[in-house]
Amino acid sequence: MDGKEFYVREVASVETGNRGYCLRIKAGLEEVLTGLEGFSHIQVYWWAHLMDREELRARVIVDKPYKRGPEELGIFATRSPMRPNPLAMTVVPVTWLDRTEGLVGIAYIDAEPGTPVLDIKPYYGMERVRGYRVPDWCAHWPAWYEDAGDFDWPGEFENAR
Repeated sequence: MDGKEFYVREVASVETGNRGYCLRIKAGLEEVLTGLEGFSHIQVYWWAHLMDREELRARVIVDKPYKRGPEELGIFATRSPMRPNPLAMTVVPVTWLDRTEGLVGIAYIDAEPGTPVLDIKPYYGMERVRGYRVPDWCAHWPAWYEDAGDFDWPGEFENAR
């Protein structure tokens, strides 16, 4: 694929420990957390490094990833980490914050420990969209983040683990 190349750098990484999931800010960057107190949720932009292989970056069509979906979908119609650029974003609740240590506690993230984090942004309620549309095959998915934890996600995928 021809195109411009861009430089990004890791600003944090995903960790797990006795306090659960957290994001560890890179040494020397701890000040980036200034003012994050008071936000209940953040958007975490992360690199799906385990999917960063040339053959996966080249995929443009995937075979029926969702049980109720069409036989094929273009990669931009999926949330798959197999992408031209394996960039992912997850909205997560902030459970605690330690600015001195450069740690952001989060309830959960769909990334593996060691995953590079490229950016963190506060979540604002104005980012919700009224009247959005989705195809019929996924219209029954939860409309709210808080309802997604109880949803049968493995039942939605063709090759669920």
